[in-house]
Amino acid sequence: MAFTMPQNIESRPVTVIGGGTLGRKIALMMADRGGVVRVVDKIPEVREAAKAYVEENLPALAATIDGGAVGRIELSDDMAAAVKGAWLVVECIPEKLELKTAIFGELDQLADDDAILASNSSSYASEEMIGLVKRPERVCNVHFYQPPEMPAADLMSCGHTDPAILPFLKEELAKHGVYGFIAATKSTGFIFNRIWAAIKRECLAVVADGVSNAADIDQMWMLNFGMTWGPFELMDKVGLDVVRDIELHYLHERPGLPTNTIELLDGYIARGELGRKTGKGFYDYPAQ
Repeated sequence: MAFTMPQNIESRPVTVIGGGTLGRKIALMMADRGGVVRVVDKIPEVREAAKAYVEENLPALAATIDGGAVGRIELSDDMAAAVKGAWLVVECIPEKLELKTAIFGELDQLADDDAILASNSSSYASEEMIGLVKRPERVCNVHFYQPPEMPAADLMSCGHTDPAILPFLKEELAKHGVYGFIAATKSTGFIFNRIWAAIKRECLAVVADGVSNAADIDQMWMLNFGMTWGPFELMDKVGLDVVRDIELHYLHERPGLPTNTIELLDGYIARGELGRKTGKGFYDYPAQ
């Protein structure tokens, strides 16, 4: 079935499903040209925290964008109402394939006929989420990293995506300060995340093997590459539970990978130490 590209997108909202760490960052980026972004989350505290984050950071970000302007954030716990009229819907829920499959089945029924449906999944290809979707030609991956500090994004077809969608998204996202790179074929981990996964896994293995510790590895990373952050600090920012889910997916696809990385993460998760969002992970965050 042919897909009609969305029209009049400047006057239409973008909807983000999930207001967590990445959901609110996506909302921030998509609101920097004066538009409306709707954030859907069932948890009131998460919704309010997402709005507070965007409103705190949006003025400074909009000032750096060509044509930038402060947009508006709308909150909802009603997905059906929030996707109505949206030209782009970005799923940003936990890395559980069964949840994503169910969400895309619902979105396919609820969203406008010309709405693009995108998954922000960091490890699952959208091809794996379309079992309940009747119009897969409008489904794709748009994987954001940690904008605005890391403004690249992976764009990947679900295997049925209309050929015009990915170039269209690449052009539109660039207007918001997000720079898309198209994966030419299906790839677990997409482009950069596939490379990053190997680095992250080896960092975890070095600690799990007792060779070194998170702080020393981060310090060496920063000294050698001139960075202001290290791999473990970034994992804390993403959330150690999310890191674990991603690693489990790679292990499922590649059974020969080491498992002591999961065991290391399990210890932190069992103690409720998930990173920045809980105030403690590989590092302490007493003010968070």
